[in-house]
Amino acid sequence: MATAKIFVTPVSIRAEHAKLTLGHESSRSEIVTVSTPSAAARGAAMLFAVILCGAAPAGSAAAKTLKSGDFTGASGHDVSGSVRIEETGGKAVLQFSSDFAFDGAPDPKVAFGRGGYDPKSLLGPLKSDAGAQNYAIPAGLDVSGYNEVWIWCEEFAVPLGMARIK
Repeated sequence: MATAKIFVTPVSIRAEHAKLTLGHESSRSEIVTVSTPSAAARGAAMLFAVILCGAAPAGSAAAKTLKSGDFTGASGHDVSGSVRIEETGGKAVLQFSSDFAFDGAPDPKVAFGRGGYDPKSLLGPLKSDAGAQNYAIPAGLDVSGYNEVWIWCEEFAVPLGMARIK
C-alpha cells in the first residue's frame, strides 16, 4: 500500500478506495496522509483530496509575518510566549504561540497599542490562558502604527501583559 503526503486546509473527507487522515505537522499547516491500494487509485485519490480540501494552487500567496514579539507580564502577572501578525491573501491574523501562558485574571482582553493600550484596537476577550490561539484583525484596523500587543483587564483597567512587536 502506498502513502503520500499533501498540505491542505483542515477538512473531513471520505473517498472510496482511499483512506484520508488529518494530523498536524506544524501549527501553521495541516497534512493529509492518503493511503491507497494501487498507484492508479493513489493518483485519483490525491487529485480528489487536493480539489476537495482546497489546497492552494502553485503561485498563491504564502503567509507573511508582518510583526512579532515576546510577551512579558505586567501588574504582578506572569505572561510568556510569543506573538506574531501573519498576513495571507490580504487578511491579517494575530497568532499566539503554542507556548503562550498567562496566570489568569478577570476579564482579560487582547488589543494593540503604541505607548499604551488602545481600546479602539480591541480584538476581543482572551480565548484561553494557555496555548496557541488566533484573533482575526478587522480589515479596517491598520496595524502598521502599533508596536505592542496588550492583554488588558477591562474590569479593573490594568495591564496584565504586553509584547513589543516589530
